[in-house]
Amino acid sequence: MSVLTLRLAGPLQSWGASARFTRRTTESAPTKSGVIGMLAAASGIERGDDEALADLGALRFGVRIDQPGTRVRDFQTAHHGVTGTSMPLSERFYLADAVFVAALEGDRALLAALHAALRAPVYPPFLGRRSCPPALPVELGLYDGVSLGQALTDEEWQAASWYRRQGEATVTLMVLREANEDEHDTDFQRDQPLSFAAEHRRHALRTVVSRTVDIPNPDAAPRHPRHDPFDALKESA
Repeated sequence: MSVLTLRLAGPLQSWGASARFTRRTTESAPTKSGVIGMLAAASGIERGDDEALADLGALRFGVRIDQPGTRVRDFQTAHHGVTGTSMPLSERFYLADAVFVAALEGDRALLAALHAALRAPVYPPFLGRRSCPPALPVELGLYDGVSLGQALTDEEWQAASWYRRQGEATVTLMVLREANEDEHDTDFQRDQPLSFAAEHRRHALRTVVSRTVDIPNPDAAPRHPRHDPFDALKESA
């Protein structure tokens, strides 16, 4: 098995899982359906091609929260393109200044094709919504002989330098990934894509486990020894 890792960083991201009507929320981390949709777009897979989508959906998925960002809310108005009638006011939620590492595990040939597609995408990638372009190249690396969990542990911390400078020499990051067969402390999330067709979008449940990993911080500020003004008196005594 091989693992493809991605860096998802941008001014705004929005990863909806259960948005309805005029209130469009975002999850705190990228969804599998959102990332698979981005890869499908980069590969030129059309929305109604459920057979091609099934190959991508079979990949095991995980994400590491490198920089959680801040949740922001935006109010949007719209008018009907033909009649000019005002549409209902809608709420859109986003993650500002967030950074994630996503990883997909599966067949090497498929992952290599996806890696190449991200470098020369048919349709440009976006972070959950078309209004959220990535600020940095999405592709990170393609690794052979490692597991999904190991790749999410080994990948360098991708947070912004200003954010890394606030951290300790080793930071603890949250990982959300698809469960192994022997893991039972699982949760469920309805973001397993079955079809992106506009007339019948469908998603299934998948099992997710939450873990933490310790990552070295290359930009940690050096720790100065504690200064005690009475040390000089102790030495003279």
